[in-house]
Amino acid sequence: MSRFTIPEVDTLPPDMQQLMKEYKEQAGYIPNGFKAMSHKPEELRVFVHYFDVVMNGRENGHLTKADKELIIVAVSALNKCRYCIAAHSALHRIFSKSPVLADQIAANWETADLNERQKAILKFAMQVADCKPLTESHFEELYQHGLEKEDAWDIGAVVAFFSLSNRMALLTSIAPNEQFYTLGRVSKPKNIII
Repeated sequence: MSRFTIPEVDTLPPDMQQLMKEYKEQAGYIPNGFKAMSHKPEELRVFVHYFDVVMNGRENGHLTKADKELIIVAVSALNKCRYCIAAHSALHRIFSKSPVLADQIAANWETADLNERQKAILKFAMQVADCKPLTESHFEELYQHGLEKEDAWDIGAVVAFFSLSNRMALLTSIAPNEQFYTLGRVSKPKNIII
């Protein structure tokens, strides 16, 4: 499952053991990404904390969970990260209640059935992902769709964090959990953990 040794859960620091236990209890499985990252428990600890801050940390933002997953799928497709495409397509399907949009984005976000707001978000996100200069017109396009400067920061933070995540998934060569392929396509489980 990984090019690097994955320690037994009971050998991890107590807080990481608890994290793995909680994920297993909530979802019925531990995401392979967390297992692979447990090779370096301190990095997993920071990774999980930063994930939580980027994905759930700011109140009063205008990006929904579905918006953030939309960004992640597009960035992961650009970076050719099979694990993150599968995991975050599942989450996008669940949060957006759209069974097909994530697949379209993974194939080619520019031809996906996006509304104008979503297009503006992804246009901005992909400019960051491609390390291309941002101009005021990129920000203005976001503002035209009810987004603010802090939302632009949030888009950039999602892009940056998941560019890191994509590269770690590629480095470790982890495979997506099988559950990812059916989440959001079949009846919804009680708890969703990716």
